[in-house]
Amino acid sequence: MHEIDEFLKKHRITEVEAIIPDMAGIARGKIIPRNKFESGESMRLPQAVMIQTVTGEYPEDGTLTGVTDPDMVCVPDPSTIRLIPWAVDPTAQVIHDCVHFDGTPVAISPRWVLRRVLALYKARGWKPVIAPELEFYLVDMNKDPDLPLQPPIGRTGRPETGRQAYSIEAVNEFDPLFEDIYEYCDIQELEVDTLIHEVGAAQMEINFMHGDPLNLADRVFLFKRTVREAALRHKMYATFMAKPMENEPGSAMHIHQSLVDEGTGRNLFTDSEGQPTELFHGYIAGLQKYTPALMPIFAPYINSYRRLSRFMAAPINVQWGYDNRTVGFRIPHSGPSARRIENRIPGVDANPYLAIAGTLAAGYLGMTQQLKPTEPLSSDGYELPYQLPRNLEEGLTLMGACAPMAEILGESFVKAYLALKETEYEAFFRVISSWERKHLLLHV
Repeated sequence: MHEIDEFLKKHRITEVEAIIPDMAGIARGKIIPRNKFESGESMRLPQAVMIQTVTGEYPEDGTLTGVTDPDMVCVPDPSTIRLIPWAVDPTAQVIHDCVHFDGTPVAISPRWVLRRVLALYKARGWKPVIAPELEFYLVDMNKDPDLPLQPPIGRTGRPETGRQAYSIEAVNEFDPLFEDIYEYCDIQELEVDTLIHEVGAAQMEINFMHGDPLNLADRVFLFKRTVREAALRHKMYATFMAKPMENEPGSAMHIHQSLVDEGTGRNLFTDSEGQPTELFHGYIAGLQKYTPALMPIFAPYINSYRRLSRFMAAPINVQWGYDNRTVGFRIPHSGPSARRIENRIPGVDANPYLAIAGTLAAGYLGMTQQLKPTEPLSSDGYELPYQLPRNLEEGLTLMGACAPMAEILGESFVKAYLALKETEYEAFFRVISSWERKHLLLHV
């Protein structure tokens, strides 16, 4: 706690936002006066917070967190303390880990699930390195959820009417917003890298510098919050929905990943002659085999599967290839020391802790089981059949039947996650859409 105390004094903090990421990646927690936070009294939250659905409901199974609805202790991680740059008064935010009263971790906590996977790598002397790329849309403020979203008004006074991939001028339309985003990210030391305009109207992409998986998950978690706050201050919304607009591409969270020797830092995907190693091929094979069972994590909502459509800049299968953006797993062009794998399947709506844990778990299983990948694809992956689940219900079935993944991520986590997602699915299924009213009401 010494590091936290020094930070609070240095920045004359008056309040602390003590936060945890829930299953959806939403920040839950408490706002605590500084003097109470410094007292050392631990924050407690009900364990049921972890299985709260995105609609605010809970699975009916009361045994998922204990039938008495017990508390969990939230322990601050000193490495995560940061200023909140948009706060009126000097305010800090600290991400917490969740433990039981005996000090053991809460197994259904997304942050613990990632730590659990990283421990498997560490036991073998392996150190995974990742770099996420986040796509998101800027949209006009829309207070009526029944109305379609529209691009916001830029500095020219006009919204985008066509696609402007990689356009500098299209990014400059929102210069004041991005100046605030970069300033907020700099204050929080989020280390964002490149900003580009993506394919969709007012669709942007931010790339992160590569680094430690847990640290990157924390930064993505905070970045989403930062972008939403900055956008609101410019009278627009930033959305991380996977498919917010009917005729525009969806938004992904591409995850670049490589593997180095913890002792020497050598890239384990490349041998001494600069050629791909068995670990490299095993990692790809693991992604190919286990990704379908991970789809409830990579594509966690009904809306997520609308993104995964043929010819819409999103993969539909588990093929892999060199510098091939039409497949699920792309090997970017690089030198041998920078050899890496880009998982293009996760949506930006995924919980970053779980998405990173899932992709690392699949790669780990592939390497330890010495799996062999298919031949790399050099043709158009969109011309091949679908290999991924087409909907959440199918994905939940595959995840529930995958024993090796449950063993790595934790059986209690998988059980709770499946129950939560099934509850969300049932809530959606009760809704009658405008499409149904439009096409079925008077015609069937």
